[in-house]
Amino acid sequence: MPAVSFQSVSKTYSTPRGPFHALSGVSLDIEEGEFFGLLGPNGAGKTTLISILAGLARATQGKVTVLGHDVQQDFAAARRKLGVVPQELVFDPFFNVREALRFQSGYFGVRHNDDWIDELLAHLGLADKANANMRQLSGGMKRRVLVAQALVHKPPIIVLDEPTAGVDVELRQTLWQFIARLNREGHTVLLTTHYLEEAEALCGRIAMLKSGRIVALERTSTLLKAASGSVLQFKTDTELPFDLAVQARVMGRIVQLPAQDAAEIEQHLAALRLAGVPVHDMEIRRPDLEDVFLQVMSTAATQPEGVGA
Repeated sequence: MPAVSFQSVSKTYSTPRGPFHALSGVSLDIEEGEFFGLLGPNGAGKTTLISILAGLARATQGKVTVLGHDVQQDFAAARRKLGVVPQELVFDPFFNVREALRFQSGYFGVRHNDDWIDELLAHLGLADKANANMRQLSGGMKRRVLVAQALVHKPPIIVLDEPTAGVDVELRQTLWQFIARLNREGHTVLLTTHYLEEAEALCGRIAMLKSGRIVALERTSTLLKAASGSVLQFKTDTELPFDLAVQARVMGRIVQLPAQDAAEIEQHLAALRLAGVPVHDMEIRRPDLEDVFLQVMSTAATQPEGVGA
């Protein structure tokens, strides 16, 4: 029995301009104990899929189960198996951190779990904030509390929807160490993130969504092995010639150019020399998950229908 099963899931909204297809026939199974990544650009349908899983939205068609429990027909049982960390910072301003975690425990019928709450506070760097009112916390600290709330009833399946968006490096490292430990202990993890280096390091298997459809579903290692060519990476302060600029991925001073073989790398370097573009800190590397993601998105067929986030 899979931990999570999406079976031909579609979601359509009615709009003044006609039907709006957020998801179109999404099918995938996540096995127990997996660390699974769900990737896609903004508007691909990732959050819609998670909202259906968590019971916050209803699928127009299809079926979703959590450890065999249908999320619509057996909602309470399915929801008890999930710990969901949402994108939005949602908190009750009237309680301190420890009180918020105790109330969250009560929603799932869990009592007398202060030892586990203490462990969560320690692992998420919240021990010194246990008696602080939620309104007094920074955005990063509120994000930590959301993670603790999702884990307070020890769910077998952890759903992380952009959990490190806008948070500091320390929290990212602390969070991933703790989540990786829970995964090793048998918890299933479903992660959406725009930090593709996180997905590459953590996820054993990945699905990529575009326009509400799955365009790739494979083990992370297989996706990386299938990536063709190399990447020429360097730094420069000079504008690239047009024929290179249209191929390049530029992040500040860092330029990355795809190349199929050594001959194409030399062609790139020759064009840079001819254009008088100075090159610093040059390296040639294998494609990473970000390169694979861009390749998949560029080759995936674009659907004509509108797509939800």
